[in-house]
Amino acid sequence: MENANLKIRKRQTLADQLYGQILEQIVSDILKQDEKLPSEHKIASAFEVSRPVVREALRKLQEDGLVESRRGVGTFVRRKPPEKLIQYTAADSVAGLMRAMEARMTIEAATARLAAQRAGPKDLARLEKALGELEASMQARTPLVDADYAFHRAIAQASGNAVFVDMLDCARPTIEQAIDVAQKLTREGAQSRIDAVAREHRQLYEAIVAGDGEAAALCMSYHLLQARHRITDHARIE
Repeated sequence: MENANLKIRKRQTLADQLYGQILEQIVSDILKQDEKLPSEHKIASAFEVSRPVVREALRKLQEDGLVESRRGVGTFVRRKPPEKLIQYTAADSVAGLMRAMEARMTIEAATARLAAQRAGPKDLARLEKALGELEASMQARTPLVDADYAFHRAIAQASGNAVFVDMLDCARPTIEQAIDVAQKLTREGAQSRIDAVAREHRQLYEAIVAGDGEAAALCMSYHLLQARHRITDHARIE
C-alpha cells in the first residue's frame, strides 16, 4: 500500500479519511481489482491509526461494494469506481455521501409510499413539473441539481407529512452533493445510462400517480440503490 501518509482533515472521521485514501488507491490502480489488501495490522501501522479505525473503514468499503472479505483469506478489491469520482468530490467525503444515500433509501421509500396514498391534484402537478424539468436537463446532458432535489422534495411534500420535508431540507447540502456527483458521472456516460436514470424517475412518478404505495416505495428504493452503484462502479459508466 503506497503513499501511506494519512492527511488529517478535522471535518472527517479518521475512518472516513482512511476510506478515502484506500479509495484513491483503488481508483488509481495502485490497488487493482481482485488484489488482496494488506492485513489490518499493516494498514494500521502504515497509516498510524488504530485497528478499530481500520475495521470501520474496511466495513464501509465492503458495504459500498468496493472490497470484499473472504473468510480465512483476507480482504480483496471487488470493484473499481469511476476514475472521475475523486475529481468530482473529495475522496474522504465519499463514505459520508454513501451513508446519506443509505439513509435516504429508508426515509424516501416511506415518503414515496405515503405520497402515492395521499397526493392530491396540486401535489401531482408540482411533481409532474419537477419531473419534466429534470428529464429535459438530463437529455440535454446539462442535469440540474436543483431539479433533481425539487423532484424528491415534491414527493416528500405529497406525503402530507411536513417532517419528511424538514428532514430532506436539513440534509439538503449532503443530498445535493451526492446528486451533483451522480449527475456528473451520468453525464460522462453512455446515452443508455442517462435513459436508465430518467426511466427510474418516470417509473417512480407513475407509481405515485397510480396510487400504488408499495410500487412507489420499491421504485424509490431501487432508484437510490442504483444511484449508489453508479457512483461506486466504473462499469456503470458504460
